Amino acid sequence: MLKSMDFSETSLRVAGIIPARYASTRFPGKPLVEIDGTSMIERVYRQADLCPLLTTVIVATDDERILSHVMNFGGQAIMTASTHATGTDRISEAIHLLEKNGQHFDIVVNIQGDEPYIKPEQIEKVIRLFENSEVQIATLIKAIENNADLFNPNVVKVISDSFGRAMLFSRSPIPFIRGKQTEQWLNVHKFFKHIGIYAYRTKVLKKIAKLPPAPPEVAESLEQLRWLWNGYEIHTGVTDFETIGIDTPEDLSKLTNNS
Repeated sequence: MLKSMDFSETSLRVAGIIPARYASTRFPGKPLVEIDGTSMIERVYRQADLCPLLTTVIVATDDERILSHVMNFGGQAIMTASTHATGTDRISEAIHLLEKNGQHFDIVVNIQGDEPYIKPEQIEKVIRLFENSEVQIATLIKAIENNADLFNPNVVKVISDSFGRAMLFSRSPIPFIRGKQTEQWLNVHKFFKHIGIYAYRTKVLKKIAKLPPAPPEVAESLEQLRWLWNGYEIHTGVTDFETIGIDTPEDLSKLTNNS
């Protein structure tokens, strides 16, 4: 039986951590790029700070320029190593450093630093999944509405079970629809794509950060498959909000109608 709780009745401490590295291969210095006069990282920080369930918001970076910039606009930031392969590794180190400084959190939210218009409601939704005390890791999904997304390998697809637990993530359309032409697939099945915000119980984050890469993760280049491979459950919540991630300078054109 699922055990539930109400966040308004608990004293759970929730950290929103934004991993931000300077040396992006496709977009060096991305966190500091200005969008209508405000940096990418500040926009993400301000949006996250509007979420009422976050105890604190902290940028975890490997670059003094980003650290100084965040502190200059009044935000909190912490310096982490430059050797981390994933954002999960970076926020795990950040939590370790915060705990050494006497700060402890029950839940950690990994907030993508390249989504300048992330909705506070999305962050709240992923946190509220932990009202089910059995949830270890949580994330969001959204219905796919067009074939371009369905067959785009850069749009990660997900299948969840009847309890909202992710069964599989893939860059391929899943499930395969037998006996139908691909242009008909959206008419006969509801597909979902992954929205890349994660939240973890702190004790779970510490464990998954120590796991080695798993075969399906290596094949698809999807870190979350490592967690499923090792038996961790990922609960999903459905969101109606679209996210706009900025991976290259050209992607800034996506923001034209969202400022």
